[in-house]
Amino acid sequence: MKVSTKLALVSGAAAIAFAASAEARTLRLNHNNPPDHPLHGSMEYMGERLSALTDGRWDIQVFPNGQLGNQRESMELVQSCALDMAKSNASELEAFTPAYSALNLPYLFVNEDHLFDVLTGEIGDEILDSSRENGFQGIGFFVEGARSFYGNKAIYSPEDLKGMKIRVQPSPSAIRMVELLGGNPTPIAWGELYSALQQGVVDGAENNPTAMTTARHGEVAKHFSLDEHTMIPSAVVISNCAWDEMTDEDKAAFHEAAIDAARYHREAWDKISDQAMVDMQEQLGVEVNEVDKAPFVEAVQPMYEEITSTSPVVADLVARIQEEGKNYGGQ
Repeated sequence: MKVSTKLALVSGAAAIAFAASAEARTLRLNHNNPPDHPLHGSMEYMGERLSALTDGRWDIQVFPNGQLGNQRESMELVQSCALDMAKSNASELEAFTPAYSALNLPYLFVNEDHLFDVLTGEIGDEILDSSRENGFQGIGFFVEGARSFYGNKAIYSPEDLKGMKIRVQPSPSAIRMVELLGGNPTPIAWGELYSALQQGVVDGAENNPTAMTTARHGEVAKHFSLDEHTMIPSAVVISNCAWDEMTDEDKAAFHEAAIDAARYHREAWDKISDQAMVDMQEQLGVEVNEVDKAPFVEAVQPMYEEITSTSPVVADLVARIQEEGKNYGGQ
C-alpha cells in the first residue's frame, strides 16, 4: 500500500473518531450524598450503562456532596436547564409534581418487593412521566429501604414523639405525618442536619439506617427506633432541554440503563443497609429499639383521605398501589 493511501486511511479514521467525540454529550448529575454512599456508585453505573447502550453518544458525570447545589437548588437548576440532571426523592419532588405524593404515604407498601415492583413497573413510569409540564423528566428510581425515627431518646410510640422537634424534608407529606404522630416537624437541609442534631436545634430525625453511618448521625443521635413508617425512593431526573436533545432510541436506552442501575442498586443497598444496622450499634454505640407499629399506622390514617382527595390522579395511583399490595400479603 502506498504511503499516500495509508495516510488517507489514517486521516479518515481520525476524522470519524473526532466526529464521534464531538457528538458525545456528557450530562452533569448532582446529588447530596458522599461518594462512598451506594447511590453515588449506582448513578455512576447508570452512566456506564448509558454510554455502552448509546455507543458513547451520552455519558454522565456525577457530582456528590451537593457540589452544584443542595437538593432543592439542583432541582430548580434542572427546571431552568442550567443543570442537566439531579437526584432528589419522592418527598421533595411532590412539591414539584403531585404524582410523587402517592409514594409518600406511611405504611403504603407491604414490603420491599412490593415497592421495587411498583417503581420499576407501569405505575412508576407514570409518575416519572408526570413532570414534563414542570420542566423535567423522571428517569428512574433507586430504593432506599424503610425510614425510621432516630434521635436523643428512644421512640416506642407516637406518645414519645410529643414535643420533639423532628427534622423532616421540605415535603407536605413528611410534615403532616410528623404532625399526626405528635411531633414538631422542622424542615432542615440534609447537609445541615448533623450540626442541628449536635447542637440540639432538633431532637431527632427520620431516615434509613445508612444515615447513622455514612452521614455519621450515629455520633450525635444514640437511639434508632424501627417504626419503618415510609419507604421513600430516590429519583433521578433530567431537564426537558437535555431530554429533548435525545433521539427516541437514546431515550429508550436511558430507560434501560436506569432499570439496570435500579437492580444493581437494590442489591448493593441491601448489603450496605444490613451492615449499617450492625455498625451503628457496634461502632457508634447506637441503641436500636424495636417498635409496635400498630399505633403509628393508626395515627397516620387521616393522611390517606387528605392526600387522595387532592387529586384524582393521586387517588388512582394510591388505589392501584394498594391493589398490587394484595399480591404481597397486604389487605
